[in-house]
Amino acid sequence: MALASVSFVFMDLSQLSQEQFKVLVRGIVDDRLRELLGDPDLGFQIGDGLRARLKESLASIERLSGEDIANQLGLRW
Repeated sequence: MALASVSFVFMDLSQLSQEQFKVLVRGIVDDRLRELLGDPDLGFQIGDGLRARLKESLASIERLSGEDIANQLGLRW
């Protein structure tokens, strides 16, 4: 049985800036969490009422920031 050839891209991490390294690590962590947790809503259908509310929301020009929503809910952001 022949083994599949896997090519790896090696990078010199010492050449990355601190910000580039943070972005790289964040991406790796995000990818791994996505692998482990998956999408809990995958395969579910949304109802007509929710679909209509989403369309209405997307058509609206009013937007709230995460901070605004946290304040409305009394959460510390």
